[in-house]
Amino acid sequence: MLVKHYRELWVYQRAFKAAMRIFELSKTWPSEERYSLTDQIRRSSRSVCGAIAEAWRKRRYQAHFVSKLSDGDSEAAETQNWLAFALKCGYLAESESRKLDDEYDAISAGLVNMMDNASQWCGPGHAVREDSGEYVPNAAPAADTACEQEGVGVSVCGRVGVAVPSVPHSNTPTRPDVPTPTRPHAHTSTRPPSGGQHA
Repeated sequence: MLVKHYRELWVYQRAFKAAMRIFELSKTWPSEERYSLTDQIRRSSRSVCGAIAEAWRKRRYQAHFVSKLSDGDSEAAETQNWLAFALKCGYLAESESRKLDDEYDAISAGLVNMMDNASQWCGPGHAVREDSGEYVPNAAPAADTACEQEGVGVSVCGRVGVAVPSVPHSNTPTRPDVPTPTRPHAHTSTRPPSGGQHA
């Protein structure tokens, strides 16, 4: 799929859906938790989407792109922290908590994979091709004749895509590429094994 807008990104769509689910669930939480938990988890879950949107507009500069995605990864982890508190306080069912925690694990994995492959997302092009609905690390690249002909193959988290040449954003000045920053951490879930509850 040709990605022309951040709202078309798989990782953004899942983050948005998860944030809306949290919003609906938190409507029933006690009023005394409004500022200490409810507002906190709504803000952090929505901030994941905000960081992805900002990163998309910053992809002209690789370091900025990675920085914004890293912010999104941090917000996803914070959201998991608040989910653990909601579960422990009895505001969230175990099944719902686990489902959302799994979702944020997947979202974080997608963000980290984008950071690891930042050079393939960044540059003067205004769009990239996303061949699958998910970001699958270490998946076998799919054949793409256009990539071979043009020499512009873009590996989208283990799958092959196509960078679409274009003029730079009209509101973005041209400057030399920023050196690739230090490789971010690989996301690893710290959730207890199945059957256990969040601490």
